[in-house]
This record gives sequence, C-alpha cells and structure tokens, in this order.
Amino acid sequence: MTIQKKSEGIYTDDSLDLSKIDCIVFDCDGVLIDITKSYDQTIIKTTRYVLEEYAGILDSIDVDYKIIDGFKSTGGFNDEVDLAYAAIISLVTAKKLQKDPTDFIFNVINNADSTGIVSVETYLEKQTDISEIQKQLSYPGTHNENSLYQIFDQLFYGPELYKKLFKNKSKFSEPGLIEQDDVILNDSLLELLYKKFNSKIAMVTGRGKDSVSYSLKELLKKFDLNNSVFLEDESRELAKPNPQPLFDSIKGMNGNSTLYIGDSMEDFIMAKRVTDMGCKTIFCGIIGTSKNPQEKLELFEKNEAVLVLDSIHLLPKVLNLE
Repeated sequence: MTIQKKSEGIYTDDSLDLSKIDCIVFDCDGVLIDITKSYDQTIIKTTRYVLEEYAGILDSIDVDYKIIDGFKSTGGFNDEVDLAYAAIISLVTAKKLQKDPTDFIFNVINNADSTGIVSVETYLEKQTDISEIQKQLSYPGTHNENSLYQIFDQLFYGPELYKKLFKNKSKFSEPGLIEQDDVILNDSLLELLYKKFNSKIAMVTGRGKDSVSYSLKELLKKFDLNNSVFLEDESRELAKPNPQPLFDSIKGMNGNSTLYIGDSMEDFIMAKRVTDMGCKTIFCGIIGTSKNPQEKLELFEKNEAVLVLDSIHLLPKVLNLE
C-alpha cells in the first residue's frame, strides 16, 4: 500500500478502510500536546548543563531538532531522558576522541536502533572507554535518586511542581518548561470522537499521569483512565516500543479494530507488534508538530505507514465524523 496526499494534511491510500474502527488510543507528546518548546527544550538545557557541570565541556554543540529527530527516528528513544543521556555520552566521547561533535553524533544515530541507549552504549564502547561518564551519571535509575533524572525533571517541572511531585527542592529557580506545553486537543474534537467511540478512547503515553494531568487538565477526564497507560509511572521494561501496554489497553476496552495515533517510530513499531499479537491496530502518524514534517512523512512512508495526518483535528474528516 502506497500512501498519497488525498487532501490538505491527509496522506493515505484509497484501499484503507477505517469503517470498522471501534476503539481509539492516543499517544500524548507530539499528538495531543506540542512539546517543541517544553520537552525538546528540556533535552537541550539538560544536555548543556550536564556537559558543562559534569564533564567540564564548555564548547560543545547544542542538541538541536535534527539530533532529537535523528535519535527518535531509530525507534528507541521515546523517553526524553534516554535521549538526553545518549546525546551527553556521545558528545563526551566525541570530545575525548577529538572528533567533530556534529559528525560524530550523527554517526552514533546511524548506528542506533530500537534498543535505544543499549545500542548507543554498545557503539561508543567500541570507540573508547566511556566508563567515567557512565559512572558519573549512573543512568538509568529512579526519578528520585538519579542525578540526570533530577536535573531533567527540575528543569521540566519547575521548582513548585517539582517539589509537589518529588518532595524535594529544585536547584533551579526558573519556571518549568512544562509551562510551554502547547495543548492541541480540545473539547470539540473529543465530543466528535465520543459520538463514534463512546468510552473507547484511551491513552498510551511515555509521560507520567501527573504530568499529563497538569497540561491537559479537565480534558484528561474524557479518556478511559482505567485502560490508559502512563509509562513514566511503570517499569522501564514496558517502555515503547514494547507492545504490552497498548495490547492491554485495547483488550481492556474490548476493542476489535483499533486506531493508534502517534508521532514516532516507537509508536509505529508498537502498533505493528500489537497487530502481530492478534489485536488489529492501524497506526496513524502525526507530522504537524515536527520541525520537519516532510522528513517525518518520508520516514513513515519508508516504513509503510498507511495513514499520516498533519494534525489530530483532521481525524473527524478521515473517520467521516463531520
């Protein structure tokens, strides 16, 4: 099946039949919320801070959207802190080897895969000894105890929300970047979806529930929370693209044919694996929140996605709900 532009912002194939969809599950970041000024900026700030304060590197490149999208395109970096960690150890290694940091980090990306930080560490360990920075960061760990998680969370949540969530004081005083979340979802879209799916609307997201609730507020109550999964609150083994959380969500709602709305390769891989488990799931890729929508479209096309939209607000048209 080859997708084509059918109308403004809609890319699909004539043979795609969505009439039997009875269940819809959303990713959050990049789908319900535009995170380019929140989570993406937190990755950039965290990386810069750690390189300066932990590694003493003052002249490295800033992580930009090309690097962020590069890591995410591998299918192994749904967790933004994983991405920050991968960028940090890559740039520390580039400095140690006296390599051009931009060229080097894209070499790392080209050798990364859906195993995420495991693939990055494996590649870097073949280049040189990276144990010093690994020991300094001791990543992963828990949000409460690991220094990298603490820095990221403090920058993202800000001092007041961080103290409320983690019962600890932040070392940073500036407002949290979560305040820059740009909520795309609205009541009118949910009302249209409710007419078709009733209560079979859920969420499987890498975020924690408190974080989603803070930004979506009352909108979150419109989802089936008993069958939604907030992966930051779960064990790392369940992180995307592990299909089990999505599989459990769909089964919990008694879905027979599901539309999963995501914006990343992790989302695409997860939906495909759920289908392989016998739970038919069609992936819908969202590209409008990407800094380079055309590149994201080409990535989904290359991997044979069957439905791509600029925005979730095109769902009523695609599903004939208007």
